[in-house]
Amino acid sequence: MVNFTVDQIRAIMDKKSNIRNMSVIAHAGPRRHVHAHYQIHARVVCDYEQERCITIKSTAISMYYELSEGDLAFIRQSTDGCGFLINLIDSPGHVDFSSEVTAALRVTDGAMVVVDCVSGVSVQTETVLRQAIAERIKPVLMMNKMDRALLELQLQPEELYQTFQRIVENVNVIISTYGEGDTGPMGSIMIDPVVGTVGFGSGLHGWAFTLKQFAEMYVAKFAAKGHAEMEPAERCQRVEDMMKKLWGDRFFDPHSGKFSKTPIGPGGRRLPAPSPSSSWTPSSSELISAPSPSPSLCAVFDAVMNFRKEEIATLLEKLELKLDAEDREKEGKPLLKAVMRRWLPAGDALLQMITMHLPSPVVAQRYRCELLYEGPGTTGPPWVSRTVTPKLL
Repeated sequence: MVNFTVDQIRAIMDKKSNIRNMSVIAHAGPRRHVHAHYQIHARVVCDYEQERCITIKSTAISMYYELSEGDLAFIRQSTDGCGFLINLIDSPGHVDFSSEVTAALRVTDGAMVVVDCVSGVSVQTETVLRQAIAERIKPVLMMNKMDRALLELQLQPEELYQTFQRIVENVNVIISTYGEGDTGPMGSIMIDPVVGTVGFGSGLHGWAFTLKQFAEMYVAKFAAKGHAEMEPAERCQRVEDMMKKLWGDRFFDPHSGKFSKTPIGPGGRRLPAPSPSSSWTPSSSELISAPSPSPSLCAVFDAVMNFRKEEIATLLEKLELKLDAEDREKEGKPLLKAVMRRWLPAGDALLQMITMHLPSPVVAQRYRCELLYEGPGTTGPPWVSRTVTPKLL
């Protein structure tokens, strides 16, 4: 996250391939905590919204975000530099303000669907998602309230993985039911953690991640000295290959440093599973002491919430995190929040997912024009091209 000026915003407005117009799809509860951590400047519409802690009017926020040059290789559409302008419209999540949602969807090209990982996809979220698909808006998914699943409900890693998998399947069922399929103008818009279109985290605590963050840690560890010398394209390919191994039925052999599809290694030795969701399962304890680049989420949660100061210090050293003097004095949930925010800041993970996987207006106009333009002709208004950046968009 970087500070930005009005001049930077004005300059990047001319780089249409680096613009992302998106909205947040969620029921009334989780949205405010989620995007509060990646908004740079946000203005509450009225005191009533602030008092009731709900959104009743659509609010537009512009954010400037810079990707590293290496991360540009993950974007499968044309770009113009590392700076991106993200125009986010926060629309109401309450069913009584559906007209505001409709207006917000019409002017956006992508959407972040926020789902409570404990309660799953709500009826209101499904309704708005269905409407977004009809408007040909590409979705990405954010699974929120992971802190509640781990702290309050104390779900085991296998239960947590099954919950995540079920939510992904539910969202994809909605997309496949109301979408136009792989042969439609948009192509496939199914969400997939392996691709990086699914994020996990806690909006309340301000941390989040995608599989990309942990895949980069593994690639850096396995590549050792050669990692720093890799070209962006090669690094991108290795990270994408690693992401495929961090989700699903994969097992890791810490002795050979290789992944396997079977849980039995040489000599009949049982292998730990890096998934469900390799990075946070306690079964990846062998990965921590062997080639793993960082501790698991469960290891951090367990040490902090059980007040094991020596273990916390060891984990912070492994994570290469330095806390402020004020944060070092904290215990329990306040300390957990400080550690997780430093380790996995929500802003970086979510903004990367938005810039990498949501379309620019240049891409979106090719398949959205026919829905938005109702004038004469079959190819849309004369100033819109399906292949060339329009001058007036």
